Amino acid sequence: MGVVDIGSNTARLVIADTEVGAPLPVHTRKWRLRLAQQAGADGRLGPQAVERLSEAVTAAREASEEWGAGVPFVFATAVVRDAPNRGEVLRAVHERTGLAVRTLPGAVEAELTFLAARRWTGWQAGPMVVLDIGGGSFEVAFGRGRLPDFAVSLPLGAGRLTREHLDGEDPPGAAALKELRRHVRHQLRDVAARIRWEAPRTAVATSRTFQQLARLCGAAPGREGPFVPRPLVRRDLRHALRGLAQLPAAERARLPGISSARARQALAGALVAHTAMKLTGTDEAIVCPWAIREGILLRHLEGDTGWWPESAPDTARAVPTVVRPLHRT
Repeated sequence: MGVVDIGSNTARLVIADTEVGAPLPVHTRKWRLRLAQQAGADGRLGPQAVERLSEAVTAAREASEEWGAGVPFVFATAVVRDAPNRGEVLRAVHERTGLAVRTLPGAVEAELTFLAARRWTGWQAGPMVVLDIGGGSFEVAFGRGRLPDFAVSLPLGAGRLTREHLDGEDPPGAAALKELRRHVRHQLRDVAARIRWEAPRTAVATSRTFQQLARLCGAAPGREGPFVPRPLVRRDLRHALRGLAQLPAAERARLPGISSARARQALAGALVAHTAMKLTGTDEAIVCPWAIREGILLRHLEGDTGWWPESAPDTARAVPTVVRPLHRT
């Protein structure tokens, strides 16, 4: 089975063997899109973004069929979901590729990511909070079972905050950082209070942003495989955040774990991560390699495809969000 995840920076294809009881990857590919950088001031995506998106979706479909996985499930995250012209973009991509690109509500992204994290960490994790920083949004989920009891998506993605709050000086000044931290704290206030009240036993962090921050703080590199424990300690992250704040983006890219493509937004990502951990009372989080793509694969393995419409988007109207929540609270 193939799954394509279209994010702010890249489109990623994962082809997994789904006949062995776990979504084991057999092939992965990614395409650099930089959709967020091509979006207008109001978030609209223009013709160049549509062209890049169409090329990536076509290539992903060809690769998926080459590997015997058939037509992949393709979904786009906040950068497309929140675009004012989302319907036009999805219709244009469908007309060019013949393949439906769907958008998932932020809460559904959080639920799918929680499912993947639960399966990865196991039941010994107990009551668990999952944190996931993307380019456009930040998902938080808490639960005691297989699916979360509480899931929310906030407009605190690392790329979004960089564009909206840190797009001036490089490195940004103390006033800009103070204002950004105040904004993040305000957005997280109610969610953090709920998480503190729930008192999770385990905190799990997913996403490329958390993986790179963990590496910056001393975690094992990716080449050592997914089964090496990778804790992210809040105290270490605080020191790393101070270091990132003193460096321009070009120099951040020379640090361990920080890729050149994400160097510009690494500071905002670190600030969100540290603030979220502090407000929720999280001293240490487990960095999990599974996230939303694996969550989709797991739903398929469990035989629950009712949330996954097979029909193509209606090209005569704006394309609606077609995925329903997995679990209502």
